[in-house]
Amino acid sequence: MSKAVLQLDNVYRRYHQAERVIEVLSGASLSLYPGQLTALVGPSGAGKTTLLNMAGLLERPDEGEVYIQQVATSGLPERRRTRLRGLHIGFVFQFHRLFPEFTALENIVIAQMINQLPRHEAEERARELLAMVGLQDRAMHRPAQLSGGEQQRVAIARAVANAPEILLADEPTGNLDPETADIVFQAMQKLVHGTQTAALIVTHNEKLASRMDRILRIEKGKLIAEG
Repeated sequence: MSKAVLQLDNVYRRYHQAERVIEVLSGASLSLYPGQLTALVGPSGAGKTTLLNMAGLLERPDEGEVYIQQVATSGLPERRRTRLRGLHIGFVFQFHRLFPEFTALENIVIAQMINQLPRHEAEERARELLAMVGLQDRAMHRPAQLSGGEQQRVAIARAVANAPEILLADEPTGNLDPETADIVFQAMQKLVHGTQTAALIVTHNEKLASRMDRILRIEKGKLIAEG
């Protein structure tokens, strides 16, 4: 098997509320591998979003370590963590967060130009990604002219535009009807397998989770592999 591109090693995360200490993560560990879709499931309040934030270097663990491409990140200065996040991680959220004044193509191009890619190369890759998610004919449409599912597929294409090794998604189909959610999931699956990205997908949808390559369930702050 390929080397893990992201690892959480015995991670703890605690929050303080008045005099109470709430331990959300209690020795959670995971490894993500190229080309693998991993579902993260569990009840509300179990710590799924906290774990996703930890994996995305948006929060630091109280104990344990987070490795990106075998680099320990917890003790790094924030500027270095931000740089690692920009180089290696793409994010997809429940709401697409597209720029409303730009077309689908431009939304993906802008993400690449921020990383200094020349415009003509950015446009070429954007068109390839839109084709991969079945939106090649919608490239010149603005978000308001797209359906919710189409907007989310553009958001997924944008998230992998800079070829991150890691894709983190928080309920990417949570606000979509079942049929549209299925279309969006198929697009995400095609991108992950086609680009060999390692993906961690938070979802409440057990049926959707069952179609992924692996399921991790969070219980009492720890991760349990299923299947």
